[in-house]
Amino acid sequence: MRKTQRKEAYMTFETSLENTNISEHVLVCISSSPTNRKIIEEAAELAKAFHASFTALYVAKSQEDNIPAEDKARLQSNIRYAEDKGAAITTVVAENIPFAIAEFARVSGVTKIVIGRSNTKRYHFWEKQTVTEQLISIAPNIDIYIIPDSKTNNKIERNSRFAEQIIPTWKDLLITVVILISMTVVGICFSMLGFTESNIITVYILGTLLNAILTQSHFCSLISSFGSVMLFNFFFTEPRLTFHVFEPGYSFTFIIMMIAALLTGSLAYRLKDIARESAKSAYHTKVLFDTNQLLQKKRTAEEILNVMANQVILLLDKDVIIYSVEDGALGDGYIYAHDKDGARTIYTDHEEDDVVRWVLENKKRAGATTKVFPKAKCLYLAIRINGTIFGIMGIRVEKKVLNSFEYSILLSILGECSLALENLDNEKAKEEASIVAQNEKLRANILRTISHDLRTPLTSISGNASNLCSHYKVLDDETREQIFSDIYDDSEWLIQLVENLLSVTRFENGEMQISKSLEVLDDVVDEAVKHIDRNKDEHVVKVVRSDDLVVADMDAKLITQVIINLVNNAIKYTQKGSEIKISYGVQNDLVYLSVSDYGPGMDENMKEHAFDMFYTGPNKVADGKRSMGLGLALCKSVVEAHGGKIEILDNIPSGCIITFYLKKGDIYIDE
Repeated sequence: MRKTQRKEAYMTFETSLENTNISEHVLVCISSSPTNRKIIEEAAELAKAFHASFTALYVAKSQEDNIPAEDKARLQSNIRYAEDKGAAITTVVAENIPFAIAEFARVSGVTKIVIGRSNTKRYHFWEKQTVTEQLISIAPNIDIYIIPDSKTNNKIERNSRFAEQIIPTWKDLLITVVILISMTVVGICFSMLGFTESNIITVYILGTLLNAILTQSHFCSLISSFGSVMLFNFFFTEPRLTFHVFEPGYSFTFIIMMIAALLTGSLAYRLKDIARESAKSAYHTKVLFDTNQLLQKKRTAEEILNVMANQVILLLDKDVIIYSVEDGALGDGYIYAHDKDGARTIYTDHEEDDVVRWVLENKKRAGATTKVFPKAKCLYLAIRINGTIFGIMGIRVEKKVLNSFEYSILLSILGECSLALENLDNEKAKEEASIVAQNEKLRANILRTISHDLRTPLTSISGNASNLCSHYKVLDDETREQIFSDIYDDSEWLIQLVENLLSVTRFENGEMQISKSLEVLDDVVDEAVKHIDRNKDEHVVKVVRSDDLVVADMDAKLITQVIINLVNNAIKYTQKGSEIKISYGVQNDLVYLSVSDYGPGMDENMKEHAFDMFYTGPNKVADGKRSMGLGLALCKSVVEAHGGKIEILDNIPSGCIITFYLKKGDIYIDE
């Protein structure tokens, strides 16, 4: 009945919050209590009703999480249950549990806390308040929902834990005895040297501190404190070698000495525990920090997964198996061995493939220490974010359950890795979108340039052809020859433009096929000179040949087109009658070819953009025909496809030199 009423109340809350923008955050406190599942379930319903963020918090008193095995198993089960209910799992280490809960709630913006109320009663007035009582007093501004949480075996467990802390080992007892004997020997030496009793007392207090540092049991501190008082009484108070004293004031001295020894021993134990926990926290924090720093430098999914595997090995010192997932398909698994610096080898054991596929399909953990495939050797977790799985990680835990703090750090590393992989996918998507936009811009530029620049030669061809059709008989031979020549020049210009355009687009789309072979550069240059623009007769085209045989590995047809474009470009931008020189030779392991002219040259800005598609520059074209800016772009594409490079240098006193380099070819002659 109560549960039905509670659900109706939640439904009322849900209805009333549909039109609000209040950000709610529900926090449930996890413990090893048998009834903690009930608390988690109530908190999950509350979070669902309020459309709130849901967090499950476990406060451990130490990173080792030293609790009985039965409680540890129950705690892990409760954590998994909270995770299944959609809670984000967080673990913190603190001595003061209520303060840790309140501080976490304040920092995380928690608006509602769900916690269990223990039935344990205070038997003495000096005992501390319960956790719920303290939490209510230090967090008055947060709604706290207290749900009854029975724990009948609390007193037995408290006695069990007390016994674990008190019962010393033989090693601790031996250390305590040795320290007491050593301090007594030192005290006797001090007494023989005439030191006062106060100096000897400080020696025993020092021994108590050393004992607290070197032993693990609190009972040894008690033995050390009591033994120090008794030994001081026996060896250094009158009458000596007895436990009797003559002066009544020594009783107070013994009491003060006992209290001082106990306090210093307890403080030393506390400081030692704090130092140990601080060192572990610093190490785990360093692992997380290093993970973040390393992931920022990686640019491939494989590198990111490698970083994650190595960091998990540093954290847990266990073998790690990573399966990549691409487009929902499971890739190969790789194992990273913890004892070989994370060396990566292919994972060939397919016995646990069913577990991995289950994790991929259900996006939940499975394998060892879980209820799903519990006989598996590894614990498998999904590397995922926002429902997208980037991989599956397996940890060879066998039957050992990870403590809550280790598991919390592990989830943080997985989250960092998932976020890095998502950012990588976003970057790839942006690059693809940029390429698409660039291609669209290219198409627009082609259409715009063609529409403007093809109109003039086509109009000229059409007009000359019409003139011939209408007035052929009345035109003299010289005029007809000039018209035929103009038509031929315009058509050749159009053919060359279309060839360049098609070649450039093929290179941009990766469709151009290059058939390389060893070719003699003399033959390629001669072939190119034959097909140079008819306007070459108005210029002096000079070929400076190499004394040696120059052979290069190239596609002769494409390189011929490069030479034609370079010479035509020089003809187009230089004055009539100027010299254009073609020279070539061998430079180290490369073959070079240069085309130099004595035109107006290029400034630095023009050199930077000369090989850009559709760039024509501000220089005036000597032949009066506007260029589409494809010739040099094609030259660069062809040369780079051959594994070479092309550059522009100044020619002295004016003009420029365009040089491209190809790999040298060697000819072997069999005698």
